[in-house]
Amino acid sequence: MRRVSLAPGRRSLLAGLGIVLVAGGLYAVARQTSVFAIRSIHVGGAPAPVAAQVERALAPYLGRSLVGLDGGAVVRRVDSLPTVVGAVLDRSFPHTLRVVVTPERPVAVLRHGPDAWLVSARARLIARVGIGAHPKLPRIWLGTNASIGPAGAFLAPDTGAIAARALAFASGFPDRIQTATDTGGTLQFQLSSGVSLRLGDSANLPLKLAVARRALRALPAGTTYLDVSLPGRPVSGASSALPALTTTVMANPQVSTGG
Repeated sequence: MRRVSLAPGRRSLLAGLGIVLVAGGLYAVARQTSVFAIRSIHVGGAPAPVAAQVERALAPYLGRSLVGLDGGAVVRRVDSLPTVVGAVLDRSFPHTLRVVVTPERPVAVLRHGPDAWLVSARARLIARVGIGAHPKLPRIWLGTNASIGPAGAFLAPDTGAIAARALAFASGFPDRIQTATDTGGTLQFQLSSGVSLRLGDSANLPLKLAVARRALRALPAGTTYLDVSLPGRPVSGASSALPALTTTVMANPQVSTGG
């Protein structure tokens, strides 16, 4: 019986080695020459001001080769921007670097003494703003003794973080939220209608806000507060300078949090 050798021949080995060497040489050339140099940076998924900020941050990469680009370093640079949640990188050969960005979502203006900061849904300081900026966003007030970090820092639980995260669940609320406070772990929204919305602790916030959305449509005239700290038993009423309160326990609102 004739034996058949499955081992590659000498010529095959030499040819394979040659291909590897040629490919390695081409890769080295591509890394060192302008064949695949970055000439433009395209940013998607973000509003124009954020896109411009990302482009400025990545400007030092212009002229570098797409082949040898450290993608992880690029993404980390973009992620470090206070306006950005995350980024995805795409090398668009031969000369374009594309970055798709998930921007931070502003939910409030944090007031701290004479300073005002735009705050994100993740309780992150996005940027300093003017005191009257973003008039439609709620205000979170901090005492002058509170300590907060620079732009890009995340707020601590005792410096407005809980209120900011609560506001993240309140998009599309039927009444404009003017202020959000967290006093001793008790959340409260002051609405433009004059109603104080009492949320209690930070547990079950989506459910509490869903109940509040339904209950606000049924509040009688003169109501000054709505308490949904126990979402299965919302309470509304009118308060005055006197200690006594007139309260109404609302019927089961049968609120669905789906959709």
